[in-house]
Amino acid sequence: MALYRFDEIAINCTAKRMPKDGDQELYIGLEHLDAGSLRVNRWGSAVPIKGEKLIMQKGDVLFGKRNAYLRRAAIAPHDGIFSAHGMVLQPKEEVIDKEFFPLFIASDYFFNEAIRISVGSLSPTVNWKDLRECTFELPSLEDQKKLAKVLWAANKSIESYKKLLKMTDELVKSQFIEMFGALLKDSNQCSKIEHVCTLFADGDWIESKDQSDSGIRLIQTGNVGNGAYVDKGERARFISQNTFERLHCAEVKPRDILISRLPDPVGRACIVPEGLGKTITAVDCTIVRLGKDVLPEFFVAFTLTPLYARQVVSGITGSTRQRISRKNLGNVIMPVPPIELQEQFAAFVRQSDKSKLILSHFLDRKLR
Repeated sequence: MALYRFDEIAINCTAKRMPKDGDQELYIGLEHLDAGSLRVNRWGSAVPIKGEKLIMQKGDVLFGKRNAYLRRAAIAPHDGIFSAHGMVLQPKEEVIDKEFFPLFIASDYFFNEAIRISVGSLSPTVNWKDLRECTFELPSLEDQKKLAKVLWAANKSIESYKKLLKMTDELVKSQFIEMFGALLKDSNQCSKIEHVCTLFADGDWIESKDQSDSGIRLIQTGNVGNGAYVDKGERARFISQNTFERLHCAEVKPRDILISRLPDPVGRACIVPEGLGKTITAVDCTIVRLGKDVLPEFFVAFTLTPLYARQVVSGITGSTRQRISRKNLGNVIMPVPPIELQEQFAAFVRQSDKSKLILSHFLDRKLR
């Protein structure tokens, strides 16, 4: 095993350009990268792409440098442009085998180091000047080739399980459209979110100096997945009771909805799970406390629909730091079907979650 600096292992491709006609269909953003998967299964943007983007070529490794704890790295499926919040990496083949390289970037070995050097509290980011100095041990090129064959075979099996998980999620979306699709077009059965829910402001800005390793849990924007809560494990942060009172924080309750006002994508939502203890959230999340006419499973499923996405996109403000205000979130129109129908849908979601849990257990065994 030999020790190398990262800039001896990889090339950081920094060439950028402004989007042009046709880029919108093939554009890949961080929201298109699935945690733990080297395959890009979707791409394209429903809205105009703004600002310079990184140039990528088919076969390049795309690394999500922002919120690295989400462990997003994938192989570019085609030529095009990639989010400037990522890195486009190529192997230095005199040091690392090109088949082994993507597996190395997707490994815990690499990501643990990337997470360690990330800077920033709300959306921690990996800087190249720090990453290039990191050192990694690599086996010989001959051993890398042997390892790549074994690991790619294992990866194929893992992707099969992930595909089943994805199909389960798609089934939930399909069931939502089947049960409530007609309501999405009927204004008489729809309402503004603010009319059926309460949108809470969170506390004042929570700086790094206010955080600690224990106390009242701080849910950050990175915990808010696109339809699911993301457990950050060792990166969980807390504040003290004194800080909670000083900053006039709003306590988050289990079964509340959290909506991220920041990208990847803006407006993504999750249900606050049970068992977190006393909890608050970051300034760039909105707390949605549901009224008696809306169930959490229904609300989160709605946030995965095109109708919700279009309204959120139209409500985004800001040029360099895009976000959606609580007011604009409150003005989003959503269907409000009878609670009995929502109960039926929620039961279907819970059953699907059980199936996903079983699949996840099998996947965990494969990953060990």
